[in-house]
Amino acid sequence: MDNDTQKSLITVNTDAASENPDSILNTEEFSIFYGDFEAVRKVSCSFFKHHVTAIIGPSGCGKSTLLRGMNRMNDLIPGCRADGKMIFDNANIYDRTIDVVQLRKRIGMVFQKPNVFPKSIFDNVCYGPRLHGIRKRSQLEEIVERSLNQAAIWDEVKDRLHTNAIGLSGGQQQRLCIARALAITPEIILMDEPTSALDPKSTTKIEDLIGELQKEYTIVIVTHNMQQAARISHFTVFMYEGDMIEFGKTQKLFTKPEKKETEDYITGRFG
Repeated sequence: MDNDTQKSLITVNTDAASENPDSILNTEEFSIFYGDFEAVRKVSCSFFKHHVTAIIGPSGCGKSTLLRGMNRMNDLIPGCRADGKMIFDNANIYDRTIDVVQLRKRIGMVFQKPNVFPKSIFDNVCYGPRLHGIRKRSQLEEIVERSLNQAAIWDEVKDRLHTNAIGLSGGQQQRLCIARALAITPEIILMDEPTSALDPKSTTKIEDLIGELQKEYTIVIVTHNMQQAARISHFTVFMYEGDMIEFGKTQKLFTKPEKKETEDYITGRFG
């Protein structure tokens, strides 16, 4: 690793993680299977309130599968099943009694590519609240303004709320998707490589936004970009071939990893 890269990995994450943070989501020997294939293998770790946790690892290591397991998005895949426990609000979210619609209201998700609906900007943000029974126009208007402000895009779109969201740039579309997730007031926001399809300027805006959002929300982000993980996260999970190899504070994991596999990955020996 060259000196500039090493310096960036060490210094850019300026907000240290709390010494004793409160966990909001815990995995206990958690596994996910696609048929007979075990894509995520017996992962046990914690995700902490008002902190950003990055999940890193090479392609196909199970990081996105683990992320989607946190609000049961994998239920939509035929033949996919989970084992072990994923504890949220003192309950295993894979218990048969769990209302998955309510779970996804509390644990929202932003995907790799902006997936705006071919509707107006206003209707995109209102989609979730309307799904959950909010119909009063004044209340919807308040939600739209709050969510777009939180997603740092209000000033750019406030004069064209009723135009089609498809006309927005890629970076604006992704921030609109974040606003749509925020509109249902989740406690946790899952982000699956949210900047991988964006240009550097838009990526910076999303990273700055994540820094602001973590003051009110818990964020778990999958990223293939290790410099990004170092810049924006307090904790990092390193996955390899379905296993969680190492989990800890980001600064320590990037500067003094405990496992050789972690060191080999972050120094570019494989991946």
